[in-house]
Amino acid sequence: MSHSASSDDVQAGPALGQVNQKIVRAGEVLPAVTLLDGSRVQTGTVATMLHNIARYNAGERGDIEHELALAIPTLFKVGLFELFPPAEWIAGDNPGRAFVGRLALEHAGRSASPP
Repeated sequence: MSHSASSDDVQAGPALGQVNQKIVRAGEVLPAVTLLDGSRVQTGTVATMLHNIARYNAGERGDIEHELALAIPTLFKVGLFELFPPAEWIAGDNPGRAFVGRLALEHAGRSASPP
């Protein structure tokens, strides 16, 4: 994975963990795990993203857009956008996938820019 841990990963951690709880039963907890490079990522992020894309496609906005944005650094960290580049997300007729693709492009631009 080419993207290193950033402050976005740390800041999104607890908030992303709370967002990801929506896909599990009450009382279940999705842990954060440590990758080989030492960075921590929240489990359940891909499944929650898919859930939120479906809600976006059903017309929900606001909180759903924010929750999808929170997931982007983790999705980069685990290599999702290396496997499926943002341009592939944007192509086609799925508005939720396109929204995630645009968020990924914005994040990649910020990550590539010097501080």
